[in-house]
Amino acid sequence: MLRQQISARIAAPAVAAAALLLAGCGSTISGTPVAAPPGLDSVVTTSTPKPSGKPTQGNRPTTTNADKGGDTDFQASIGDCVKLGGTTENASIHKATCGSKDSNYKVVAKARTNAQCPSDIDQAYYETVVGVETGALCLDIDWVVNDCLDLGAKGSNADPKRIDCSTRGAANGVKVLAIMKNSTSVDECADGDSGYVYDERKIVICVNTL
Repeated sequence: MLRQQISARIAAPAVAAAALLLAGCGSTISGTPVAAPPGLDSVVTTSTPKPSGKPTQGNRPTTTNADKGGDTDFQASIGDCVKLGGTTENASIHKATCGSKDSNYKVVAKARTNAQCPSDIDQAYYETVVGVETGALCLDIDWVVNDCLDLGAKGSNADPKRIDCSTRGAANGVKVLAIMKNSTSVDECADGDSGYVYDERKIVICVNTL
């Protein structure tokens, strides 16, 4: 029995990185989608006082009807974490324990095509058969409160990677302080100097730069 060849790809222009907002101001620095995995814009510190309210912490929520069908040869469920790498045309993906050193993305939704993923995801892994998409995994960075990540320099193809919080000199090192649900404003971050905003799903990641 012949098996159709499956091509694994990482979405590039169709995927928008989370917008970065500076705490205490309303300006937006748009994420720059690149040939994947994408790097997010560098965090800029600010001395603006933070509100006193405490943000809600917890696991990243998934969207309503997050499983929109589709099928990939690589099997993963919503909530699973992966190590994603490779290039746009030749992606590599492996299962990883969430929060582990290997994990850089979490599956937040599934769809038949990467274009059907939420518009504010960080990345998408999709497979094609004879040039036709058969399924996509919609991915966010595997943010974990109190963990530190190097998100890579702006415009680079560097994979997000977990680093020790004592690391200095990372291209775009951040410490995750809180994950806020039902918010699109970093002004609600009680701690941290900036944050990453997922506008469609109303999630804010409050961070400190390293």
